[in-house]
Amino acid sequence: MEFDYEPGRFYHLGPDQQLLAEVTFQEASNQTFYALDHTFVDPSLRGQGIARQLVAAVVAKARAEHKQIMPLCTYAKREFEQRADYADVYYHNPKGATE
Repeated sequence: MEFDYEPGRFYHLGPDQQLLAEVTFQEASNQTFYALDHTFVDPSLRGQGIARQLVAAVVAKARAEHKQIMPLCTYAKREFEQRADYADVYYHNPKGATE
């Protein structure tokens, strides 16, 4: 699936402009990582790997910009814990998400 992009989100709209899939992320104040805070896939599209593709889009952006990702939403956290190939962009902050 192809996604549209605007600062802080990748998303996909249906023919009627209804939001069908989205991932949102915020740039940290120090600009070295993204806080990935939300994933959404419409029930009609679930089970097709779209949430995984959304997270992968943020990972690709982070790699291209030499940034890391702090996964905050439960889906993204699980993805990062299960995928060793995301280790290079997995931001671990021992102080918590206060940065």
